[in-house]
Amino acid sequence: MLPPIERAAELIARSKDLVVLTGAGISTESGIPDFRSPGGIWSKYDPEQFTYQNFVSNPAHRRSYWQMSLEIHPVLAAAQPNAAHVAVAELERRGQLRAVITQNIDGLHQRAGSSPERVIEIHGTALAVVCLSCGDRLPREDVQARVLGGETDPRCRECGGTLKPATVSFGQAMPERETALAFEHAERADVFLVIGSSLVVHPAAYLPVRAVESGAKLVIVNLQPTPCDEMASVLLRGKAGETMAALVELSAS
Repeated sequence: MLPPIERAAELIARSKDLVVLTGAGISTESGIPDFRSPGGIWSKYDPEQFTYQNFVSNPAHRRSYWQMSLEIHPVLAAAQPNAAHVAVAELERRGQLRAVITQNIDGLHQRAGSSPERVIEIHGTALAVVCLSCGDRLPREDVQARVLGGETDPRCRECGGTLKPATVSFGQAMPERETALAFEHAERADVFLVIGSSLVVHPAAYLPVRAVESGAKLVIVNLQPTPCDEMASVLLRGKAGETMAALVELSAS
């Protein structure tokens, strides 16, 4: 029998409808810590304080969020794509990749060369801010500059409404279009490749299940076990960057 990485490369080389799902594990190698891990942001702040309901209804919680953003946003803004992001973009250049579904909010897939129209950000993006009243959308950098300038609860300059990062907060509904599109792609995939996701956060955690039920081969690249390991055709234990670089190189040969 072929070694696991060669079996995975063979599946990818033959794929006509490859769909990739990425989680926090792909971005930790770019210097973005997993918020849920020990020492992550949620070990320093109470996530319950930043639920969607609290953010919308309580100015004090909004001020706390924007204060926290002074710690988080510079890390996101400074992060650079790593070898795993580059490998995913290479699969698209080869014409194999149907879609990248990402749980990450950092925009690193696009910066690595993935086409924005092929990247489905099911948890939103930290690189934009939206007005909850009029829907105006602003670059995050513009709003962060206002916070740095002393605005503790920045308001929309069009209508005076509440500004919120374009991410999906705790207690906020998932984006309907992106979620539906993610499941549609999962159901059409012939190979579903998971990179750096613990597969415990729903609904993303159900995407590989739906893909396998629809006939796809499942390949998982992750350092730790996941709830979907038993249904995988190939499991690759290793760091996202080095594993994906090797996998893409092998699948081209």
